[in-house]
Amino acid sequence: MNDHYPIYTLKSECVDCYKCVRQCPVKAIRIENGHASVIPEKCIACGHCVLICPSEAKKIRNDINRARAVLTAKKRVFVSLAPSWAGFWNCGSEKLITALKKLGFEGVSETALGAQEVSIEVTKLLSKRENQIHISSACPAIVDYVRLYMPEYAKFITPVGSPAMTHAKLLKKRYGDDIGVVFIGPCIAKKNEADRTPELIDVSLTFKEAAQWMAQEGINPDETEIPAEENEIKFVPKKAYEGAYYPIEGGMNKTIRLSGCAKDIQLVSVSSVTAFRDSLENLKPENVDRPIFIEALACAGGCANGPCKDESKPGIITMSDILRTVKLRDDIPSEPEVVVDKEFEPHPQNTKKYTPEEIAEAMASIGKHGIEDELNCGGCGYDTCRQLAEALLSGDAEPSMCVSYMRKLAIRKASAMLRSMPSAIVMADANLNIIETNEAFVRMFAPDLLEIFKDRPEGLAGGALDRVVPFTDLFKRTLKSGKDIHKERYPVDKNLYDIAVFEIERNKIVGAVITDVTQTEMKRGQIARKAHEVIEKNIATVQNIACLLGEHMVDTELLLSQIAQGYEETPPEDEQEFK
Repeated sequence: MNDHYPIYTLKSECVDCYKCVRQCPVKAIRIENGHASVIPEKCIACGHCVLICPSEAKKIRNDINRARAVLTAKKRVFVSLAPSWAGFWNCGSEKLITALKKLGFEGVSETALGAQEVSIEVTKLLSKRENQIHISSACPAIVDYVRLYMPEYAKFITPVGSPAMTHAKLLKKRYGDDIGVVFIGPCIAKKNEADRTPELIDVSLTFKEAAQWMAQEGINPDETEIPAEENEIKFVPKKAYEGAYYPIEGGMNKTIRLSGCAKDIQLVSVSSVTAFRDSLENLKPENVDRPIFIEALACAGGCANGPCKDESKPGIITMSDILRTVKLRDDIPSEPEVVVDKEFEPHPQNTKKYTPEEIAEAMASIGKHGIEDELNCGGCGYDTCRQLAEALLSGDAEPSMCVSYMRKLAIRKASAMLRSMPSAIVMADANLNIIETNEAFVRMFAPDLLEIFKDRPEGLAGGALDRVVPFTDLFKRTLKSGKDIHKERYPVDKNLYDIAVFEIERNKIVGAVITDVTQTEMKRGQIARKAHEVIEKNIATVQNIACLLGEHMVDTELLLSQIAQGYEETPPEDEQEFK
């Protein structure tokens, strides 16, 4: 478990399903001993694995104690509250502000104020038309995706800090550089952003962490009473306006247009990492003949659908609740109050290139010896068998992840066991058609079909069981009742069989293990006869001994009495010495 990275895995809860591998857009998952763990240097903290993990083994780093430490260390600490708060809490802004201030915060401010500053600055950058392609810097997960996996596009990210970073700078300008800033929102990637810019954001909490913190302190925003001495509870230093559109897909573009962006500049909205990747596939920026700004968000539908949203609330209601808080202002400044200049340097993944021989060897380890063996089924989590082979070589995967390989391996092992068992084995379906048998079964009950059994890969599969054995009534009873049946020394013709019939799948598949005990029973009979003969002889001998003992009983008793008396009169030498 990596406590330092925002996302980690509780390995004891990981159920070996590979769903996180399958759905991670960047395959930042390593499988070791069947357990999945996040690879920090590859992860973009989009949080999708947290949402889809069926066993809830993927966890988010809890930073409540870090936030408490900031409150202790700094005299004044302000909350930077993401505009999607209205989609998580239903209590209204006044009660929420009051509840957060009860935790010890000096004031609560809307991150949307920073978003407004970003939109004004981006509008200015677009008017310069220095590039034809522009990618928004608002989403830290998208920024990391570009830096790590599409580094050639890093130069097109607008050189402006995110709304949270800009808002933090705005608060420090207004209240002093010594204040603390704790961001609260629906995003996990903001934890990375806060970790990288501690001079602006001290800690980043999710909405769920904030709710948990308040619950720990016995604070319920819905039931919070506003103090009588407070005339007006409001966001500081002022209320946000169009910036509150940001959590909704297309919201940033709407604010840019409201800020006076030229109409000939195309504003495109793309949400989800996969959609963003696909939108840039095969793009050659030098061939783009029109200015395009891409509002890129890692979460489908925007931040309102972030990984730490309220899952119990319908998405459309969440977005509606957010939009209800938006108030437009009459005049938007042409110059931003603050700007965070931020260059986003590419940081490409050093993906090792493997030789064809190395790939072939890795493929062979999962039973892929030719193109015809490459199913590309995706069961392992990777799109193709070759991608899995590369992950095996890089140490991020295990051969056991290949479902088809493990199935074939299991079949081979099972077949080897069936072949080597001296007892007869047979499995049949509900119609008593043979599914599987071993050679011992054929030799025992259908020796004339032995050559056919050996020549056909499927053996006797599909054949009618009642044409091979005469005791199918046992199979029928087990299929009907689901109870196992064990018959010892079951007679069939001149032979005796030990038969164990058992259920494999309820009312569908039945199996049996059959052992020929004819010779064993014959030997037992011979032994029994010999035993009777010996017993009879022993009885006769005992009877003779009894007669002899009876004739000499008096003489024997007299002799033993004399010997005993002799021992009583003369003690042993060693006993005399001790006296």
